[in-house]
Amino acid sequence: MIRIQTTDGQPIAFEPDHFAQGGMKNVHWVEGRRAVVGFYRNRPDPQGMERLQAIVGPHRKSILEGAGGETLAKLFRWPEALVEWNGTIGVVVPVFDGQFFFDHGSFDNDRLRIKGKEKEGKWFASAHNRHTFLDPREGGDWLGYLKICIRLARAVRRLHASGLAHSDLSYKNVLVDPLTGDACIIDIDGLVVPDKFPPEVVGTPDFVAPEVVATQHLPITDPRRKLPNMQTDLHALAVLIYMYLTLRHPLKGRKIHDTADSARDDMLSMGRQALFVEHPDDPSNRINTAHVRESELPWADTDKMPMSFCGPLITDLFQRAFINGLHDPAQRPRADDWELALVRTADMMLPCVDKRCTGKWFVFDNSTKPTCPFCATDYGQEVPVLNLYSSRSDGPFRPDNHRVTVYDGIGLYAWHANRFKSPNERLLPADRTRLAYFRRHDDQWFIVNEGLSGMKDITNDAPIPIGGNTILDDGAQILLDPAHGGRLLHVQLTQSVVSAP
Repeated sequence: MIRIQTTDGQPIAFEPDHFAQGGMKNVHWVEGRRAVVGFYRNRPDPQGMERLQAIVGPHRKSILEGAGGETLAKLFRWPEALVEWNGTIGVVVPVFDGQFFFDHGSFDNDRLRIKGKEKEGKWFASAHNRHTFLDPREGGDWLGYLKICIRLARAVRRLHASGLAHSDLSYKNVLVDPLTGDACIIDIDGLVVPDKFPPEVVGTPDFVAPEVVATQHLPITDPRRKLPNMQTDLHALAVLIYMYLTLRHPLKGRKIHDTADSARDDMLSMGRQALFVEHPDDPSNRINTAHVRESELPWADTDKMPMSFCGPLITDLFQRAFINGLHDPAQRPRADDWELALVRTADMMLPCVDKRCTGKWFVFDNSTKPTCPFCATDYGQEVPVLNLYSSRSDGPFRPDNHRVTVYDGIGLYAWHANRFKSPNERLLPADRTRLAYFRRHDDQWFIVNEGLSGMKDITNDAPIPIGGNTILDDGAQILLDPAHGGRLLHVQLTQSVVSAP
């Protein structure tokens, strides 16, 4: 072991031989293998050193030692210290959590030999990779990918709140686990601080914003040159979410801009002439399903698998990101817009009744006969829909554009009971406990109160004590919390029709 001190005076020991090489660094195990240290093959310049010192110092402290830092620490592999050895500079980074390594790996008894390796996001962002190469036990379900997107949006939101941009957000710099819904952003040592630390890279192809692609031919000193920043992060975030949920790229369709020069064609299709494959008014860039691999179907078919299966809240943000904001960065949805829409969509999920379904969960489509888009199985059951209203300072309850679909066993939490609480990193441990749940018994739906002292059946003017329950009748109104911001549920019962066998 090589035993030295970090630049802030802490002892550290690491193996003298590197076990891996990245694009810029040689990577060594730290003693005990709790972390690695990556030594830059080219010593950073003074500005690069200042960037690294800020990342392991004030930026790390601001994000990981502030409110919700314990939760945020799971969303990043944040560098924790710098070292200097034999004239080289190294950055110390904690190892990834266990769920981010493949347990089974690839198909056919791990033919690709990826068992034990990191779950790089690229394996899960296309239908071909996910369904052709991976062991089915690694694939997870659609709800798992929705949770991944929530965590990615949360991580980007927190970076941007600190005035930081990742600058190279892509599936290469994200680890995911669809089995748990966990996600972790890596390669933090290249963060961009506007007007102080400029980007070191343009980004990863397929995730670079159109304005960056369109101006990359200009000198980096040209004021017209667009470089990675928070707004380009928002484009990359939207692309990641679209790919994880729909298994296709939002801009890669049939349209060809230059038949003689494939590089120029790609530059135009990702840059100045970029066009959403699901643009409602211009179908010229729809994906040509006759030219895609069988493993990419039905996902590549936007008629069979339109973005609308992701639910109205996410669909609206896709339109804002890839229509309004594609060439106007100021109109792109912010990370907190994505986080809110994704969290609320998670409340609109239903479990598929076909146990063989690979999606396993789907978004309720507000119909009287909900059908799983992944296997075309009718849900075949009555669906109670809870429309959430909350109190305002002037008295009346107002709609929150938030709905909860009920299935047997689903619970309600503090963020359902009061609009001033959100299921993010700032949520207190006491607010993570289930407060109520739903059961179906003798063809009737019941809500059972576990921890809401002020719950009341407004329709019948009857309190619902802790431990008590009441029937969910169509049109019923149930107050969850009488405090300011407290929520009122308005119940709608949707009767599904079972398809004939």
